[in-house]
Order: sequence, then structure tokens, then C-alpha cells
Amino acid sequence: MINLHFQAQGETIRVDHGYALFSAISRCLGKEFHPPNRDIRRASAISSCLGEKYHHKKRDVRLALIRGRYAGDGLLKLLPSSRITFRLPSEKVALYINLSGKTLDLVGHKVRVGVPKSQGLVPATALYAHLVTTKSGLERNRFEKEIQRQLDEQGCQGRVSIGKRRTFSIHGKKIVGYSLLVSELSAEESLVLQEKGVGGRGKMGCGFFYPWNG
Repeated sequence: MINLHFQAQGETIRVDHGYALFSAISRCLGKEFHPPNRDIRRASAISSCLGEKYHHKKRDVRLALIRGRYAGDGLLKLLPSSRITFRLPSEKVALYINLSGKTLDLVGHKVRVGVPKSQGLVPATALYAHLVTTKSGLERNRFEKEIQRQLDEQGCQGRVSIGKRRTFSIHGKKIVGYSLLVSELSAEESLVLQEKGVGGRGKMGCGFFYPWNG
């Protein structure tokens, strides 16, 4: 698994841009990034039979939210350091580099995709995710239990700290999640958590972990 970074060039985007970014990339890449509903249903059925191991195998591409500087009115100003970042198996890089040179329309905000650069995952004792969602997100206690369950399945014994309650929109519907810090990780646990993430909507910027320096 590696990180594949593209420079995100433009003026501003919405702070709440996860679904818009997912949709724009889906229009460029087609079913490689967003398989047809029938394929999603088929994968779900197989997952029910074969269990979590297959489920994690199919969730092998994650997308990070774009970082920028808050400009007010719900907008982020893009910076020279702003990136569109995928976390994916190295053998899939060739399917994604065609994004370079494209212009993405994020609900009226144009983002030009720059030249790609790949980077290996680096273990860290603490990892941070800006937004994590689960089906139990409306209730913090249930959310915490579900996250702990998923970490246990990964063999991750790190210390979990749940941060701010956050929301993002899909078709006008508000989805509730939280920021998440997992610390006291071994190198192996850190790499596994970066590869697999936790929670859902991994292609909309959720559950994407970065090394945390405090």
C-alpha cells in the first residue's frame, strides 16, 4: 500500500467536499473507482458469506480530504501544499495516474489535478483521522464501541481518543462522525491501521489516518 498524491490546484473548495470529490473522481475513472450498484450488491453478498477478511480486501482504495486554509463562509482556500491523496495498492497506480491534467468540478469549484507522486506508508506511534463515520455515529457511546470492535479485529491495541463531532453531506443528508486519534501503536499496528482504516465511506475522505505529531 502506498499514498499517491496529486497537487490540487485552484482557488477554493467547500470544507464539506468529501462527496463532491468522490463524485468528480468517479466521473473521470468510472467503475474502477465507483463500481455499478450491481457490483456493490454482489460484493456485499459475498462479504456476508466469506466474512470480514473479504470485506477488507475489497476496500483497498481510500481517498483523503483535501487540506487547505479556512477562508470563511464554509470555504477552504487551496494552497501550494494542497493534495488529492489516494491510499491504494501499488499495482493500481497505473489506473489512477490518468487523473493528472484533468479538471474536477466540485459543485462549481474547479480543481486542476497536477502531476502524481507516490510515497510509501510510514509507521508512527500515533495516527489521526479528521473524520470517521459508522452506522452508530449518532450515539457517541455506540460509535466508540464500534470503533473499538473494528480495531480489535485488526489486532490493534492502541489507545483511542475520540475528538470533535463532525458532519458532512451526501445528497443533502447530514452524516455524523468524529475525529479520532489512536496512539501507543506498534509499527505493525500503525501500518495495518493506515492500510485498512476504520468506519465507512473510505472513498469520501472518511477513516483516512495520518501520522500525528501532537
